[in-house]
Amino acid sequence: MLPPIMHLHLEAERNALRWSIERMIQEVRSHQPGGCLMAQYLAHMLLLLQALRIHLAKDHPGTGWFYALADKHLSSAIRAIHAEPAKNWTLAELGETAGMSRWVFAERFKASVGETPIEYLSRWRMLLACDRLEKGDDPISVVAPALGYQSESAFSKAFKRVIGCSPRQYRGQGNSASEARPAP
Repeated sequence: MLPPIMHLHLEAERNALRWSIERMIQEVRSHQPGGCLMAQYLAHMLLLLQALRIHLAKDHPGTGWFYALADKHLSSAIRAIHAEPAKNWTLAELGETAGMSRWVFAERFKASVGETPIEYLSRWRMLLACDRLEKGDDPISVVAPALGYQSESAFSKAFKRVIGCSPRQYRGQGNSASEARPAP
């Protein structure tokens, strides 16, 4: 998603990246235990995140949840979905969370994310379900209500629609199951 080269026009942007690079160099040169690991984490945390923030702040048009996170209104709705995936969210509640009318919110979300808020909620729930099915041994009757489904049947139908197989089949696939996961 990022361009191959980013121009840092503001002094504050240059200073933030300069500090990050200098801190990484200090870690590598200090020969302290864990210095190389610290430098790797600093590279990811500081440089990548700083570059992402700068890129998003430039008002580059884009589609996907990544770009929606740069929008303070849409990001508040996405954070709410992530915080309470089992909640029976309505478009009106999500719009209110975003501080927008239902219609404006729905249009802006679809234009920015590339899917409706309810489709996003469903896909997020399925990502969580995939994770629980891969890593846990909870029965589907426990996973379904934990993700906002009133019945195992409703959950299984939604899972099959989004993932392409039943939850039981997905769980039985083991390590190859992650190939069927929807993208974030």
